[in-house]
Amino acid sequence: MAASAQPDRLQSPGASDAESRLSIGLSAVIVAVTGDDPKVLAVRHAGREGAGGREALPSGPLERGHRTLEAGLRNWVERQTHQVLGHVEQLYTFGDRDRRETDGEDADHALSVAYLALVREARPAGDADAAWESWYRYFPWEDWRDGRPAVLDALEPGLRAWAASAPSAALGTIRAERLSLAFGSAQGRDEERVLERYELLYEAGMVAEALRERGLPEGASRPATFLPGVEMAGDHRRMLALAIARLRGKIKYRPVVFELMPPTFTLGQLQRTVEALSGVRLHKQNFRRLIEQQRLVEETGEATSETGGRPARLVRFRREVLLERPAPGVRLPSGGIRR
Repeated sequence: MAASAQPDRLQSPGASDAESRLSIGLSAVIVAVTGDDPKVLAVRHAGREGAGGREALPSGPLERGHRTLEAGLRNWVERQTHQVLGHVEQLYTFGDRDRRETDGEDADHALSVAYLALVREARPAGDADAAWESWYRYFPWEDWRDGRPAVLDALEPGLRAWAASAPSAALGTIRAERLSLAFGSAQGRDEERVLERYELLYEAGMVAEALRERGLPEGASRPATFLPGVEMAGDHRRMLALAIARLRGKIKYRPVVFELMPPTFTLGQLQRTVEALSGVRLHKQNFRRLIEQQRLVEETGEATSETGGRPARLVRFRREVLLERPAPGVRLPSGGIRR
């Protein structure tokens, strides 16, 4: 890395550079919805030390020339993908002492600040090999739109075996309770527990990142264990899990879903977008009644025949709702709206 691109390092007072070095990384979970598919912008950094060619989020270290963390993030995203971000929000700062970044830095302690951005899909370009990928490639157990995912048939025996292998009965009970809460039935399942489900699979050694962190050499043959979903570099699949959970929760009390919609759209397109994000099917009439009751959209007076059937009315987000009440989200009730 050129001298001008060296990341800032924080150092404890009186400590030598060899004793304590801290790097700050910036990562972006950039989400779009195309048709029925929720997508995330992923990159591959060819030849980057430590990344091993795995898919990753757009990311890079905080540099001395970056005025703020967010400015640094925007700079890296535009450099790597040519994607210009609108609104972004900070998700979480990952800073476990034993973390190791995958961007080639040699800091002893690495912090990584993750952000969420909502955009409409555009062709990526830039310095990195970037592509829009379905987030269900990484979390196939999260898509319940066509019923219970088949991948759970392979996952659940391993998770039960992990719970039963606990070194004490008390810990086994705790593990079993966690599994019940996270991987409940369709009726009792909480779609927002995305991170909890990933963490359980990680603890059980059933995702590739867990084996990697436990010291399995790159390229070594792995145990005959089912490892679902596409592996990502560093903590990036964990960051994506947190972003999905945050977004699934937020669409219920803030109108963020409309940031993913075109200026005008049909109610059918809006429903498919909400279904794509939440991973569940919704009852058509109940969904439309809910949207109308909350006065989230207004008609444009135009229609489209692109749906293939009868012309569908075009609507747009009614921005006045932001001033009318504090939490104008798509409030999906616990019963009655799902098919």
